[in-house]
Amino acid sequence: MKKWRLIPFIEANGKLQMTIDQWILNQHQTGKILPTLRFYTWLSPTISLGYHQKNYPQFWHNLIYENNPINIVRRPSGGRAVLHQGDLTYLIVTSDFIGKRLEVYQQICQFLIDGWKSLGYDLFYGTQGRGYIHQPSCFNTATGADLILNNGYKLIGSAQFKKGNTILQHGSMRLFPDPDLLLKVFGENEKITSVFTDIIDQNQFREKIINTLIESAKKCFKIDLIIEPFCASEWTEILELSKF
Repeated sequence: MKKWRLIPFIEANGKLQMTIDQWILNQHQTGKILPTLRFYTWLSPTISLGYHQKNYPQFWHNLIYENNPINIVRRPSGGRAVLHQGDLTYLIVTSDFIGKRLEVYQQICQFLIDGWKSLGYDLFYGTQGRGYIHQPSCFNTATGADLILNNGYKLIGSAQFKKGNTILQHGSMRLFPDPDLLLKVFGENEKITSVFTDIIDQNQFREKIINTLIESAKKCFKIDLIIEPFCASEWTEILELSKF
């Protein structure tokens, strides 16, 4: 059975999270680490821009949430802006999948579909086309790379980057968004309320999701996940890269 590395859950600022994702991509692409799965959240509300995204409202640089500025970072992957607040992010870096971009998306997303189904939620692929390129917000449209609930709520928006045969795919699971903050950032088009308003213990629910998706990944990809936190030398490399 093929072995993958599982990085334990990390909560950190957006710049560090994106540095970690980029570091994992580079390390796997050069054969230094196993294919990798990890889950993480953002220490404070952050807007991540797609790698090629040039157009976005300049007032975003002046946004404040609970007396703290909202940070803006750039992802190594494409797509539109994502507001990371109340969400859970997953990352997969691997060279195990082949095919066209959308085919690879769907091969990877199957573990999300299977995992959420076991939690009692059916997910479906979005059907919208490339109109998303005219929207500043990733969650304003649902393409064939996105997963929605049967009521139309876009639960998971994913983005991908390929380097050689190595695929980086990460995505945001929108669990507990602040509707007022979404309105402030994206305007009326993004006015939405979480479908999980009945969840009392958000941390416990998030942990349940992570554990369920870990088991789903094992079954879906037919892999053995080896829990391996970053060692001291790896953290040194990552933190050095995050300075730039």
